Amino acid sequence: MPAPDPSNTYPLPHHQNLVFLKNIIQSPNIIVGDYTYYHDMDNPHNFEKNVLYHFDFIGDKLRLGKFCAIASGAKFIMNGGNHETKPISTYPFEIFANGWERKGGTDASEYPYKGDTVIGNDVWIGYEAVIMPGVKIGNGAIVATKAVVTKDVPDYAIVAGNPAQVVKMRFVESEIAQLLQTAWWDWSVEKITRNLPFIKAADIARLANCK
Repeated sequence: MPAPDPSNTYPLPHHQNLVFLKNIIQSPNIIVGDYTYYHDMDNPHNFEKNVLYHFDFIGDKLRLGKFCAIASGAKFIMNGGNHETKPISTYPFEIFANGWERKGGTDASEYPYKGDTVIGNDVWIGYEAVIMPGVKIGNGAIVATKAVVTKDVPDYAIVAGNPAQVVKMRFVESEIAQLLQTAWWDWSVEKITRNLPFIKAADIARLANCK
């Protein structure tokens, strides 16, 4: 059964503002699942410029699951943007060396580190949303336009605002558990294609019984 090719950079003919993101990533520290797309008003190849303060020597990773939809201008702040907040000054004297590295009580290894940023599967990230370092966004979540996400987002939650707060759960707890067990995003592409009418419907029990 035919389906879009996940290795196709431009899955929409004659529309080069949308890309299957996995095919344009250069950084080994950005890991993207199949069919996750990025749409950009100007140039989707600028995506990595929106992954800010992502320095190789820190080693943190941005992990994006499958079937995510990322809108234009969404930004991911990584751990390289963190500063020490306990000292009187937040200025990073140590990075400039030439004697300063020996006089502050801090070295780079002591800067705040919140781990990898992990976006689940089937997540929709709205226009100009900002994701802060180390945040985990659950499967099926929605991040509203211009939301600033500073803490983990539960599976199938809708978050909005600055700082982002849960404004609604998309399904009740028992339905979310069933969706996570079904994990349709891990099906073969043939099974997904065959069962699209159920994936795009609201009958969770029926989806769980798809063959």
